[in-house]
Amino acid sequence: MKQSLPVACVDLFCGAGGLTHGLQQKGIQVKAGVDVDDACRFAYEANNNGAIFLNRDVESLTAEELASYLDQEDYSLLAGCAPCQPFSTYAKGKDTTQDAKWKLLRSFGNLVRRVQPDLVTMENVPQLPKHAIFDEFLQAFDGYHTWFEVVECKDYGVPQRRRRLVFLASKLGPISLIPPTHENHISVADTIGDLPKIQAGETSKSDPLHAAAGLTEINLKRIRQSKPGGSWEDWEEPLVAQCHRRDSGKSFRSVYGRMRWEDPAPTMTTMCYGFGNGRFGHPAQDRAISLREAALLQTFPKTYQFMPKNESANFSVIGRLIGNAVPVRLGEVIAISIANHLERRQSQEVYKQGK
Repeated sequence: MKQSLPVACVDLFCGAGGLTHGLQQKGIQVKAGVDVDDACRFAYEANNNGAIFLNRDVESLTAEELASYLDQEDYSLLAGCAPCQPFSTYAKGKDTTQDAKWKLLRSFGNLVRRVQPDLVTMENVPQLPKHAIFDEFLQAFDGYHTWFEVVECKDYGVPQRRRRLVFLASKLGPISLIPPTHENHISVADTIGDLPKIQAGETSKSDPLHAAAGLTEINLKRIRQSKPGGSWEDWEEPLVAQCHRRDSGKSFRSVYGRMRWEDPAPTMTTMCYGFGNGRFGHPAQDRAISLREAALLQTFPKTYQFMPKNESANFSVIGRLIGNAVPVRLGEVIAISIANHLERRQSQEVYKQGK
C-alpha cells in the first residue's frame, strides 16, 4: 500500500491526468485538475482517485478557489505544464514576447504570487529557459528555493527518448529532483512486446484502445520495406515521396520509420498513431503503433481508461490526450523528490528540537 503524504495538490493544465496519476501513485493528494479542453474530463476523473476535473481557463481561477483545495492537507502543491506551442522550434528567431500564448505561463506565475503554495512543480519543453519569459516566470518565486534542469526521461524509467524541463520550488528549503534511476533504459520490447497482434485499421477484441490506424495502399507497401531504425531511404525508388526527392527533404530521415525493439521509443507526440508522422511504425507488424501502445510508452498503466466502455477510439482526440500528457513515471519521480524533500525537512526539525 502506498504511503499517503500530507500534501494537497491542484494540477493546472492537467490534460488526461498523466502528472496527476504519477503524483497520486506516490502518495500526493491531488484534489483537482484544471484544463480548458473538456475532452480530458472522462480520462481524468475515471482514473484518478476522486480528483475532480475543472473545465476552466486558468486565468479564471481565484486564489480563494485554489485555497479551498490546497488547504486540505499540511502542505500545498501547485503543479502543471503550461502548453508549449510558443516554445517550439517553429518560433526560433521570432520575437514571441507579445504572443498571446505566453499568457498561460504568466497565468501560472500569477497564481503562484497570489496563492503562495508551499511547493510548485512544472514540466515543460527544454527550450523554455532560453526565452525571456522564463526569467519573468522565475520572478514569481521570491522567497522560494528553486531548482530546474533539462532531464532525459529515459534515465528515469520512461521508455522513450524525451528531454523535458523539470522545475521545482519550495518555501521549506532546498529542493531538487532525485538522481537518474535507470542506467539500463527500458525498451520498446519491454513495454509493448506482449500486446496481441493486430493489423493496420484493426482494433483488438480485448482492448478497444489497442487500435491501429489504417494505411493507404502505398503506405502499406512503404512500411513493408521499412527496417527497424531505418528510414524511407530503405524503399524502392517508386515509393519515395516527392518531398524526400528534393534536397530540402533529404534530411528528414525520421519520418516513415519503424521503432527498434531493443531501444526506447522516440518522443510520443499527438500524432504518434500515424506511420508518416515520425518513427512510429511498429517494430515488427505492418502498421503504426496503436493508441494503447502509445499510452504504455507514456507509462500510463494498461488499465488506464481514455473513453467510456463500448465507445470506439477517436484517434485525433485520444492521440492528442496521450501525446500531450506528462509521462506518469515522470510524475512519480517528481512525487518521490517531494517526499524526500519533506523527509529531510522533518529530520532537520527533529535534530533542532533535540539540540
